[in-house]
Amino acid sequence: MTLTPKERVRRSLSYEPVDRLPTQIGYTAAEGKRLASHFGVALADLPARLDNHLVRVDLTVPPRFGEEGAVKYDWWGVGFDTHEEGYFIRVSPLAETKDLDAFAWPDPTAPGLLADAVRAIAADDGQHFVVPNFGFALFERAWSLRSFVLFFQDMVTDPAFVDDLLDRITEIQLALIHRYIAAGVDGGYFGDDYGAQDNMLFSPKMWRRYIKPRLARLFAPFRAAGLPVLMHSDGKIEAILPDLVEIGLTAYNPVQPEVSDHAWLRRTFGTRLAYYGGVSTQTVLPFGTPDEVKAAVAACARTLAPDGTGLLIAPSHRMMSDIPNANVEALLEALAALEAQP
Repeated sequence: MTLTPKERVRRSLSYEPVDRLPTQIGYTAAEGKRLASHFGVALADLPARLDNHLVRVDLTVPPRFGEEGAVKYDWWGVGFDTHEEGYFIRVSPLAETKDLDAFAWPDPTAPGLLADAVRAIAADDGQHFVVPNFGFALFERAWSLRSFVLFFQDMVTDPAFVDDLLDRITEIQLALIHRYIAAGVDGGYFGDDYGAQDNMLFSPKMWRRYIKPRLARLFAPFRAAGLPVLMHSDGKIEAILPDLVEIGLTAYNPVQPEVSDHAWLRRTFGTRLAYYGGVSTQTVLPFGTPDEVKAAVAACARTLAPDGTGLLIAPSHRMMSDIPNANVEALLEALAALEAQP
């Protein structure tokens, strides 16, 4: 059988048989331009050249810049440094005030907000697995608005304020979720980092107090609609993975091998949790040899998908421009080799 990318992802996330493992390669804007040039394709055609199975759709929001183009503001009013290839926040609009009533909250019911998403879904015509991009979903959204240090202080010194802030974010995200589901997405995709390399950024107890019940509310509409939930959460978060599975997580990303023990994950969760990612962008892709890249891909598939399903195999994070072209080529060759296996 030959499946569409959409059906291949859907089946793999459900541990159903697939003709081959689905694949996905994310990249920063700078790396995207570099890769398009390397492969001799238009930037718009790069996802197809990389055999990407997911299509992420975002809100239709006119870009807004400040400080002579050095800061780009998102829909929530948070300012990101445009000179960074990753995410570096320069402006947190609630850093100087706790007056949430006076804050200019974005309107999730605004007409046209999903215009680009609706067009992308229609143009794709059911070929790929379409998910809305809820990056900075809850915890990260709160601290990006308030500032990282101040929000951590607030969680200890002012829980009522934190509850209010998180509740307002949750209600806005829920309104968007219902609109995305009505537009025809195939699942939910969330990003919310709770961990550092060796431990969580804050205690599991505090996560269960502030984040878990609200995150459960964000997962619930997708699960009620029979749709899977994918979530990116960096760092060592094994302490709360059972909680995430409990509230409806389908697939865990990034499964970074420097942080996550792939064998432990499979042994602990069996088929109750699928995976997305698994090939390191921290070590092997930027600093390994092409042969080491190929070995890492094979090891990831062997450990996380011993039955040939349950995995959307991918670099653990967006590829950045520090990854040699030879290693990108090796990654694609290794993925193709996996596909050729009986």
